[in-house]
Amino acid sequence: MGGFCYDEKYDVVIAGGGVSGTVSAIAAGRLGASVLIVEQNGYLGGTLTGCGVGPMMTFHAGEKQVIRGVMEEIVDRLVKGGYSTGHIYDTMQYISYLTPFNAEGLKLVLDEMVQEAGCHVLFHTFIGAAQREGGKLSSLTVCNKDGLHQIQARVFVDATGDGDVAALAGARMTKGRKEDGAAQPMTMNMKYANVDTEKLKAYIQSHIESFPCHEKNRKLMDSVSRFSFRGFQEEFTAANSSGEHEIQREDVLCFETDRKGEYIINTTRILDHDGADASSLSDAEMIGRRQCRQLDSFLRKNVPGFEHALLEYTGPSIGVRGSRQLVGAYTLTAGDILERRKFEHVIAHSAYPIDIHNPKGVGTDSHFLSEPGTYYSIPYEVMYCGEIENLLVTGRCISASFEAQAAIRTTPTAGALGHACGIAAALAAKTGGNVATVEVKEIQKYLREQDAYLDLQEREE
Repeated sequence: MGGFCYDEKYDVVIAGGGVSGTVSAIAAGRLGASVLIVEQNGYLGGTLTGCGVGPMMTFHAGEKQVIRGVMEEIVDRLVKGGYSTGHIYDTMQYISYLTPFNAEGLKLVLDEMVQEAGCHVLFHTFIGAAQREGGKLSSLTVCNKDGLHQIQARVFVDATGDGDVAALAGARMTKGRKEDGAAQPMTMNMKYANVDTEKLKAYIQSHIESFPCHEKNRKLMDSVSRFSFRGFQEEFTAANSSGEHEIQREDVLCFETDRKGEYIINTTRILDHDGADASSLSDAEMIGRRQCRQLDSFLRKNVPGFEHALLEYTGPSIGVRGSRQLVGAYTLTAGDILERRKFEHVIAHSAYPIDIHNPKGVGTDSHFLSEPGTYYSIPYEVMYCGEIENLLVTGRCISASFEAQAAIRTTPTAGALGHACGIAAALAAKTGGNVATVEVKEIQKYLREQDAYLDLQEREE
């Protein structure tokens, strides 16, 4: 197969086939838009399939599910295919529910869903430049096996995670925290099979005073079908002090996947690197693999149940928590999240807390909402800017402060944003391409028709 036509002008071109970009494509395609996804990897799913990230955290605010729609349809298909347990309690109760899944299954599900929605996909394709005509983005220069080509669209969606398209097109961007520009550290994840979960649980139960997040949720350790754990702080700190590893983190964090005995290790920490800089990103990949080697030695020596575990892979790519952020028509703040500000133009909700990994060393700073089970709102205005009228931005690089971005950066929230973005892009493409003039009530109407959760009672009149 082949013969892709680069001269076609699409209604919507989406740069980035991560979860947010893929959900955007599905939503736009279902409204009849012609859609093209441009993705640098050979598969969809972004960090979930390309960086070993998991589980999905979180669709829920306490017992209330506040992220549904296309994201919940993905979970339903994963469960039906035997690729996910569905939503289960978090054994640490950092959040109420989390969602383990199989990354290979997710690739297949996303392929099926974009094809069913009539979307086109170009894998192994990078964005190299953006062309503007006044205040409109006219085309993107892409590079792949066919060489260099320009892709045209009525509306463009930046779902790159790093705001690559917005930056190339000349939109105003910020990077890192306000005081020094530092970004949250990157992490190279690891995945193990053949971990002895019962031996691991028995050790934690017999040393429960050293595992505070499990001590207060002890019953969940045996009642939940998949185990997640955090701890070994004393051993981890001692190993760092003795030079056994260089990881500037306080403890070990692990999540069992949909497969029993298979664990994702989210523990390495690469400081002072820039996910939007090619050289810095390349260096971070090598540091990440070095830290994984050190962590592998630590786990086998110090964590019961890992003695005979099989290391399946690292990465494959490093995980970036944040880099560039759009300066949009509105910037979401920590105050909006903690005070649960009401927005007339609400297009998504989330209950994931502000979760800041120290950009300069040990420590993770989490700020929960003031009342258990509550959630916050995200307005449409975080997705577009004044400089480029036919550009929408979705996922972790929307217009948000450093602190607010630390809350909205996780997969279910990014997917909920993508759902709204895809609807908005399809509507804008039908009416001249100006995303700022889309009637938000129309976006909200389609979201609710497609079973997204949207609490319109929260609107300010």
